[in-house]
Amino acid sequence: MKESDEIKKFHPNSVSDEDIFQAMTEMSGYVDITPEDFKEIYTHAYEHAHHKVVSKKTAEKHSPVSGIKSYFLKMRGSDKSPPVVGISEICWSWIGAFLGIAAVAYCNFNMLSATDTIMIIGSFGASAVLIYGAVKSPLAQPRNLIGGHLFSALIGVASYQYFSSNLWFASALAVATAIAVMHATKTLHPPGGATALIAVIGSQRIHDLGYLYVLVPVGIGALIMLVVALVINNIPRTRKYPEFWV
Repeated sequence: MKESDEIKKFHPNSVSDEDIFQAMTEMSGYVDITPEDFKEIYTHAYEHAHHKVVSKKTAEKHSPVSGIKSYFLKMRGSDKSPPVVGISEICWSWIGAFLGIAAVAYCNFNMLSATDTIMIIGSFGASAVLIYGAVKSPLAQPRNLIGGHLFSALIGVASYQYFSSNLWFASALAVATAIAVMHATKTLHPPGGATALIAVIGSQRIHDLGYLYVLVPVGIGALIMLVVALVINNIPRTRKYPEFWV
């Protein structure tokens, strides 16, 4: 109910003369006032009381102590933690993550070991948590998985190329810009921040890839994990993946 509605609800004009006379008879002493006098007194008294309450709330709201208290109260949280998932959900998450990481790791250690190309990076581990363990999350959908990694990889490489002499700056710039771009393109994927950072602080082997890093390992690796997610996540009847494509 709005504040104006509350005032209207208790306005003295909504009280009948009969109500006033009945109230007077219940008082211990004689009250020599008319219903109109009573309404006027009530109006002024109510407005005065209401003004005090509003002023007090306003003062509390803008006081430094209240602001600090509100700040820390937000840290309590407002919702309970989600319930524990069932054993079936745990098993399918394990199977998906095992097969997804196994696929890119096999390519990295068995098929590309004789080349300077790599297929697996640390951020894929975080992606596995999302696309195999939190399949309904908006952050785990194909658009976010592929787009988030690609945009972040491109930004990470560019940050290193232009600011490699100041790695602290390049690192911060890569992650912050990746987050902003993922927000703007609706491809927010938390592991993308790690993908951007790896492009800056990774090994010389990563740096030697240059912009190829965006395609391999990032693009192809994310695509392999997506294919595994599409196959595994739709086997149990309790799962469906994806929730959306675009």
